[in-house]
Amino acid sequence: MLRWRLLLGAIFIAALVGLCWLDHVSTPPGAFLLPLAFLLCVAATKEYGDLLASRSSAAGAYPDTVWLLVGSAAVVLANAIPVYSTWARQAMEPLGWPLAAFALAVLAAFLGGMRRYERPGGTVESLGLTVLGIAYCGLLMALVMQMRLLGPGSNGAYGIAAIASLVIVVKMSDVGAYTFGRLFGRHKMTPVISPGKTWEGAAGGVAFACLGSYLALNWLAPAMTGQPPRLAWAWLAYGVIVGVTGIFGDLAESLIKRDVGRKDSSTWMPGFGGVLDVLDSVLYAAPVAFLCWKLGLVGP
Repeated sequence: MLRWRLLLGAIFIAALVGLCWLDHVSTPPGAFLLPLAFLLCVAATKEYGDLLASRSSAAGAYPDTVWLLVGSAAVVLANAIPVYSTWARQAMEPLGWPLAAFALAVLAAFLGGMRRYERPGGTVESLGLTVLGIAYCGLLMALVMQMRLLGPGSNGAYGIAAIASLVIVVKMSDVGAYTFGRLFGRHKMTPVISPGKTWEGAAGGVAFACLGSYLALNWLAPAMTGQPPRLAWAWLAYGVIVGVTGIFGDLAESLIKRDVGRKDSSTWMPGFGGVLDVLDSVLYAAPVAFLCWKLGLVGP
């Protein structure tokens, strides 16, 4: 299983590197990554809906599948509006468009609840599950794409470096946590939510995240943006902050799966589970990484 995980992981990384390179040399920004983000968002949202529906239907509360999928997809696709419209770029900050789409998706979810309402009980819970799914799978993915637009002008000069730093740090953290947990894990971190996670694994994850941060910010980002390497405190802080957040992202999805009694979000990727199992830490860490770049911790 470990050999299969490593092989499949290498294929995923190679495919992502290729798409990032194509997006970096293409115009407009996101020409290749936005379609990928859309497909991943739809797949993750479908898995989220299936997970919650399997548990809550007996209680009469379940996500509204239609508005869940439409809302999540709309929030991600809203990133294209300021890219393809000069008026949209001038009218509102790029982040404003997916936020506006999220607000409209919440309103639409309310309309869906009104349409389905028959008697007291379950409606508010269903609405909450729907909005949570749109925020989790749609809005957080939209923030990943917002990182693609970072940089002066409208071409997202630093965007690929920002997204690459997020993925490298989070996935290096995953590798470190898995390796150290298997080799040295003794003390359970969250025995109720995720029995396999240990404090030793978490420590290894943070160490690997800092290594990934060093490689991303001192080698990759300068090569792509022409900016000087970051000072030690900057890449260390970024590695710790984003790495720890990624670990909590893994636990966040484990919380959902534990509550519905499932081990994986789906079974279509042997050794990895489902799309949501692969994206969980990236989605959760995206807002933190975005703020680190936007506020100048590691950005130019």
